[in-house]
Amino acid sequence: MQLMKCLSAMVLAIALPFVSTTEAIAEETSALSLELNSLQDVGSACRLTFLAKNTSGSEIDKAVFETVIFDRTGSVVSLKLFDFRTLPSGRPRVRQFDLSGMACQDVGQALINGTSTCLVNGMESDVCQNALTLKSRIDVELLG
Repeated sequence: MQLMKCLSAMVLAIALPFVSTTEAIAEETSALSLELNSLQDVGSACRLTFLAKNTSGSEIDKAVFETVIFDRTGSVVSLKLFDFRTLPSGRPRVRQFDLSGMACQDVGQALINGTSTCLVNGMESDVCQNALTLKSRIDVELLG
């Protein structure tokens, strides 16, 4: 019995670093990641700040995402197109969007509902939809 516990502990100790490494590699090789980085009240608006990382190997000429904002009760309060503009490959970009007439304390979740526009080399591409990963650094969840 003691031997089984010892072996189980050894297996976990060996496997855990590989799981963390695999997750890190998956994050680095994803072609496009969006992180909801912060919310800030600016006048009568709530400013959403996103960190975008394009690791696709190609510059994204234009990326526009249909974004839905939910309040703390789960009701839809806004559906907008967020234009992330040009996203160069290998260079992070910060983009900000204001929700007029809304306090940040009322924002419950944000949903990337889909890609409206994704241009690579002047042509529509599926990289913005198919290789998109989402995360949030704050307590407002970013869904997709």
